[in-house]
Amino acid sequence: MNLQKLADTLIPDKDLLPIERYEELYPPRRTEKGAEVTRLAPSPTGFIHLGNLYSALADERAAHTTGGIFYLRIEDTDEKRKVDGAVESVIRSLKYFGVNFDEGAEIQSPLNNYGPYYQRQRAGIYRAFAKDLIARGLAYPCFCTEEELDKVREEQTAEKLITGYYGKYAKCRNLTEEQIYANLAVGKPFVIRLKSQGDTANKMTFRDRIKGDITVTENDQDVVILKSDGIPTYHFAHAIDDHFMRTTLVIRGEEWLSSLPIHIELFKVLGFEMPAYGHTCSLMKVDGGTKRKLSKRKDPELSLDYYRKEGYYPLAVVKYLMTLLNSNFEEWSRKNPLLSYEQFPFSISKMGRSGALFDIEKLNDISKNELSLLSAQQMYDFLNGWVQEFGTETDRAHFADRAYVERILTLIMGIGGKKRRKDIERAATAVKMLDYFFDDTFAPEYSYRFDRDTVNSVLEAYCGVYDPEDDNQAWFAKVKSVAASAGFAAEMSEYKANPENFRGSVADVAEILRIAVTGSPNSPDLCTIMSIIGKDRTLTRLRVAMIK
Repeated sequence: MNLQKLADTLIPDKDLLPIERYEELYPPRRTEKGAEVTRLAPSPTGFIHLGNLYSALADERAAHTTGGIFYLRIEDTDEKRKVDGAVESVIRSLKYFGVNFDEGAEIQSPLNNYGPYYQRQRAGIYRAFAKDLIARGLAYPCFCTEEELDKVREEQTAEKLITGYYGKYAKCRNLTEEQIYANLAVGKPFVIRLKSQGDTANKMTFRDRIKGDITVTENDQDVVILKSDGIPTYHFAHAIDDHFMRTTLVIRGEEWLSSLPIHIELFKVLGFEMPAYGHTCSLMKVDGGTKRKLSKRKDPELSLDYYRKEGYYPLAVVKYLMTLLNSNFEEWSRKNPLLSYEQFPFSISKMGRSGALFDIEKLNDISKNELSLLSAQQMYDFLNGWVQEFGTETDRAHFADRAYVERILTLIMGIGGKKRRKDIERAATAVKMLDYFFDDTFAPEYSYRFDRDTVNSVLEAYCGVYDPEDDNQAWFAKVKSVAASAGFAAEMSEYKANPENFRGSVADVAEILRIAVTGSPNSPDLCTIMSIIGKDRTLTRLRVAMIK
């Protein structure tokens, strides 16, 4: 058979470059020894989830801790699944969590010398190499219809055999030259398949950068490398792209382990050095006492939108994922609380070999700690960002007064005090905690522990002595005087010694005032709250809170 003639007939493109030319167009990168070149290569489907962020963070850390490059490639060979704006969504979502690309699709970078970064724009490269494989007798046209392939699959299933296009089931593998041209003459559609040289009886040891040494059988499947529309399959395209984009390390999910024999053979027949591979474990959760994979259908926490809508601090999510990626990160973080996670010596070899257990409560704890470290200005920026995207119109109106909100945050976060507050885990809860500082969201529950006359006498007496210029010491002295005039013990020691002589203690008087001003018996420092909301609002609330 004249293989060159067949290659020219099947792929008649006149503008394809000689395959040697691509080595000149995409030369090896000028990186330091040991620097990793990694990539994220999603399909443009518009849905990016926690597993994507998990892998992207591993890729980014592997590249940047070694002085390497992290790039974005879009695997858009399946046109039916494409969603408009999906690429921008990927970039935006990862950027929110602090994961940034050095080059790639829709990235403005001087390093963009290895594109195009969309696979559909690289069709000529794939067709040139497919044509070369045909000319070398390593690929061939397949005219089998979907119905014929389904029939083969049913037969293999019935006989409990591995399904696929191989051995005696590879019907088009040994077509004669006459048969091929006859099929072409009547316009039969065809795909291009790899003519596998492998034998599943042969096994080899493969060094996985995460899982260690694993045993792999040779590939015997004649997989499709070019579909009937001339667009490559993932298998074929990724091997060519990873070579010419000079990827050194591919981090991907363990579901790709079954395809590893195919990829090993493709790199071999293409004559390319294979990058290192590391297969990550699935994110798991405990459900009903058993472990299972996080599911798009069952688990809202798999979607990155969940963390944004709930208002998780992005750095907290990243640090939590770092604890899953490297088991020694948590101890390092405890010893270095003020250092950035980017200073942690991340290592692919320390990634887990078994399923990583997702724990929302642990994430909550990390988020509480991270938020407790913020200044009022940083907290305002974080909360305001959330409010602008997910808050109500009322929330946005509140946050228009930055100085006022920062005063509130300084108080409720305990900034400047003896102990910082560590129970705020998300923006959604933090914003709600500000409600009583604004009249339109102040919703008090006047649940007093004393009768009307007692409550009203305390509130009336305090209205008479309240002075917004008082500091904490002067403020508390007036609370004591109000307590004494209303029959309460002004000193706690007096009340403890003879409780029967008093209606209650000064603490009870402070509680009545607190309920009147904040609507709750529990709040931060009441004197500071009164100072923040101001004289008029304080006096109005005290009078409205009197029992009718």
